Amino acid sequence: MTHSLVCPETISRVSSVLNRNTRQFGKKHLFDQDEETCWNSDQGPSQWVTLEFPQRICVSQLQIQFQGGFSCHQGRLEAAEVDRLKVTFENTTDFFGRVVIYHLRVLGEKKV
Repeated sequence: MTHSLVCPETISRVSSVLNRNTRQFGKKHLFDQDEETCWNSDQGPSQWVTLEFPQRICVSQLQIQFQGGFSCHQGRLEAAEVDRLKVTFENTTDFFGRVVIYHLRVLGEKKV
């Protein structure tokens, strides 16, 4: 059965936060399910999100809701059956290289 793999024990890291304002644009907003909040990266050539899971997982689907104009033309997912996942956003649509994500969901199965 496929379900969300992000849990309170999942450790997340991001490449940057707009103006270092983690309260308004921090990584916690990737998973809060609030339509009014988002992670907003600062500018730069390549933005990324990493997730470290408390156990091995098998990823079947990655769902990302970008804000229009702040997404990417090309992305790279580095994972399979792992305990760490990295998503890199390359060639962004924003002139300054910023990415805005309202929701990030990782679906799959926990491995035993």
